[in-house]
Amino acid sequence: MASLFQSGWQYLITNFSDFQLACLGSFFLHESVFFLSGLPFIWLERAGCLSKYKIQAKNNSPSAQEKCITRLLLYHFGVNLPVMIFSYPVFRYMGMRSSLPLPSWKVVLSQIIFYFILEDFVFYWGHRMLHTKWLYKHVHSVHHEYATPFGLTSEYAHPAEILFLGFATIIGPAITGPHLMTLWLWMVLRVLETVEAHCGYHFPWSPSNFLPLYGGADFHDYHHRLLYTKSGNYSSTFTYMDWIFGTDIGYRKLKTLKKAVFEDNCEQKKQ
Repeated sequence: MASLFQSGWQYLITNFSDFQLACLGSFFLHESVFFLSGLPFIWLERAGCLSKYKIQAKNNSPSAQEKCITRLLLYHFGVNLPVMIFSYPVFRYMGMRSSLPLPSWKVVLSQIIFYFILEDFVFYWGHRMLHTKWLYKHVHSVHHEYATPFGLTSEYAHPAEILFLGFATIIGPAITGPHLMTLWLWMVLRVLETVEAHCGYHFPWSPSNFLPLYGGADFHDYHHRLLYTKSGNYSSTFTYMDWIFGTDIGYRKLKTLKKAVFEDNCEQKKQ
């Protein structure tokens, strides 16, 4: 398996330049993973499938969904792609490489864990700043146009926010100068995580049911439902930053109340 992967990587670096792989390859991979993971949630919402797992009863109109897709394509080609192109020299300067040999799984795992922790910390404080009055009104309110989020709304944001919070995603790789394979893996995991957090569904197999401190869709959906001054739940991936700084109090109270109601209903059924 390892040799097959090495052969596949050898084919890429033989037929494409570092620039093509790091910029165009990264963009193609991002678009593929993002839309393939996000579009099914539009279908679920329109078809009414698995509705018992939907967090909010409200659905988005087809026109609202189409508006989101159109804006996303505009932002991705007009903002994301140029950022990837212009940041390439920085990553190369910091040591990013695409050549063989591939890094060991220990190196990859340690870097990915570091990226998640650092991204969550930077994102938390940047997100809290975006919920101040002026920044919310002029920038972050675009993202909150969808009070009932679905997968693709995860990247629906003002161009300034894309740059501002995108910094949280790239700062880890920019510091460590990883192998391009590690950068691609980080991008895939980060896209899947943010799509899941905005999907609007809490399934029995949702990661938050198995991973301690992981926020997920239920955690972030609460953030979208409330008024911007009271929403809380600012973290991107984990829950500990909100717990430490007390910005998840409303969410925890709601969870406690729902649990009490559920237990009360179970007791009544037994009687």
